[in-house]
Amino acid sequence: MPKQRTDDLIQLIRSLSRAEKRHFRLFVRRNQNSDDILFLQLFDLLEKYKEYDEDLIQKRLPAIKKTQLSNLKAHLYKQLLISLRLLNSSNNEDIQIREMIDFARILYNKGLYRQSLEILERAKVRAMRSRFYSQAMEIIEFEKQIEGQYITRSIEGRAEELTEESRRLNDIIVKNNEFSNLAIQLYGLYLKVGYVRSYKDYVIVQEFFQSNVPRFDYKELDFWGKVFYCQAFVWFYHMTQDFPMTYRYAQKWVNLFHENDGMIELNPAMYLKGIHNLLGALFNSLHYDKFVEVLNVLNRFPDKFDITVEKNIEGLFNLFKYVHFLEKHFLEGTFTNGLTLVPEIIQLIETDEYNWDHHRVMIFYYRIACLYFGSGNNGEAIDFLNRIINQKNPDYREDIQCFARILNLIAHFELGNAQLVEYQVKSVYRFLLKMENLQEVQKEIFRFIRKTPRMRESELRNEFISLKEKLSKLENMPFERRPFLYLDIISWLESKIERKPVQSVIREKFLKRQHKNPDN
Repeated sequence: MPKQRTDDLIQLIRSLSRAEKRHFRLFVRRNQNSDDILFLQLFDLLEKYKEYDEDLIQKRLPAIKKTQLSNLKAHLYKQLLISLRLLNSSNNEDIQIREMIDFARILYNKGLYRQSLEILERAKVRAMRSRFYSQAMEIIEFEKQIEGQYITRSIEGRAEELTEESRRLNDIIVKNNEFSNLAIQLYGLYLKVGYVRSYKDYVIVQEFFQSNVPRFDYKELDFWGKVFYCQAFVWFYHMTQDFPMTYRYAQKWVNLFHENDGMIELNPAMYLKGIHNLLGALFNSLHYDKFVEVLNVLNRFPDKFDITVEKNIEGLFNLFKYVHFLEKHFLEGTFTNGLTLVPEIIQLIETDEYNWDHHRVMIFYYRIACLYFGSGNNGEAIDFLNRIINQKNPDYREDIQCFARILNLIAHFELGNAQLVEYQVKSVYRFLLKMENLQEVQKEIFRFIRKTPRMRESELRNEFISLKEKLSKLENMPFERRPFLYLDIISWLESKIERKPVQSVIREKFLKRQHKNPDN
């Protein structure tokens, strides 16, 4: 068995809950003595030890020959999936529908055509009710296969019925796929580059979007067509930094689930992602009160739906919860209070309980670094930024990688590491040029950092004032405001000018904004 498949087996075993392990042992023992089942003995050994050790397996399980170990691991992997499928079928409507289709196939193979058609009809009703259109189409094609053999002697009336159902379903599926394809393409582009960096970038993204957006009337779309429609527009406006429009389509996305009974229970992952995007738009728009309102909706989600039934849903909920709890502290300027979340987040990352990918982990590292920077702990901020900077050959979120290096420079500047700053400025500058990520904001920061290590303390304040004036002008320019979404450099400069902690400056701005706009 190749190393990757062995790693996959170990990861699957580690992901099992106590109930799932118990069910697997009962599943395996249902027809035979467990002492005679080699793959169960292998499971018990792999489940007991954290690291995979082939020599240990040979020593503890001499009945397993080295030549058969690969096939035994493959068989164990398959049996684990079969056991999990049986255990989880009651919680997944699509698995139950798939099971009904399988039963219909078995009956068909035995020549019991009427019984097969009856099960298919019941499965089709459930698939259509739950909007599992691909399964419904598969069922209809199977029905056509049976009816096409003239076995039931009802082909005349059924032909038109099945043809019409097939055409109607195909129309829905085509429209849904058009928008889902566009949404995933835009998401892939966002993971690569983040927000648009220039007018040229904006034109490229806009032209791509306009040339690929399907020309269907929104009102004619099915539920999923509307969801994917909103998703595509969310990604387009998010990338182009039009956050009011991002909010508009994210809200429509969430409303679709609220307006269609049962769809949250059937598709909690897509609903949570809609809430996540809605909170992101509100955060970027500084709409604090609405942000808190939606955050409370997210936080109460486990009270209405059992998130522990599926690890994926539990993982998504915790991912989004911690992301937006951190954002709440950023908005409020309560960075020190936000540090209480860090141990919980790091524990989840290190235990790999939810299999968060490297992209998600990198975002957490950057947000945690910003939290430490905002609280005045530059040393800890640097530690987390180095976790991003020292990645080997990362090929995603170039924007986060770039701003991690800029914040790292500023943190070292705060610590008085003048020589290190002078050395790193050149390498960071080369990195940004290579990434084609150098905007006017970064250029001004580099000019500032290059000069300041050789300045006297009395001269620094004027330099801070000068840089703030330059950046304040850039902040309102459409394609120069991008850097400010990653780092509140203006508040940092004000903290240096006013000789206050940076979180005090951000906190005062927050309170002033709330007093001025109490319904914000």
